[in-house]
Amino acid sequence: MPGPSPVRVLGVDPGLTRCGIGVVDVERRVPSLVHVEVVRSDADEAIEQRLLRIGRGVEAAIDAHRPRVIAIERVFAQANLRSVMGVAQISGIVLRAAAERGIPIAMLTPSEVKAAVTGYGGADKRQVAEMVRRLLRLEAAPRPADAADALAIAIAEGWRVRAVASAVATPAQQAWAAAETAARRR
Repeated sequence: MPGPSPVRVLGVDPGLTRCGIGVVDVERRVPSLVHVEVVRSDADEAIEQRLLRIGRGVEAAIDAHRPRVIAIERVFAQANLRSVMGVAQISGIVLRAAAERGIPIAMLTPSEVKAAVTGYGGADKRQVAEMVRRLLRLEAAPRPADAADALAIAIAEGWRVRAVASAVATPAQQAWAAAETAARRR
């Protein structure tokens, strides 16, 4: 009897200057690289042109790789309001693109991703990149860090989806999983 088919996840590390996009297939607990890129926009461009450029890049990746789920890093509070606004704007573009295509979205905090991939929620970018390299069996860590972060987001969500799919859950566990999914979508 064949095992379950791989889960394809598109991970997004949202940013207005650099937006990381990583696509992985996860079969059991083994991720494999499908695609990685960083869509860039120039700080001198008008904001609407920057959003258009990144939005088109994200949509092209979604349409080319047809993920089962899209995972995006959740916006978190920073001292730099401009940075938070850019991340929030890109997140909105990704959410709209997913909704338009009927693809479920998962929102993961940076510490959730770090904990899933490295075992430590306070891991630094170098540690995350090295674990992504090892997990995907790459010769070098993806660069820039936005690429490695997008792949880490995709891997973390792929593992979560796989764990939920492979578990024989009780009705209470199913209700809990549904509540967690609904909370992540907020």
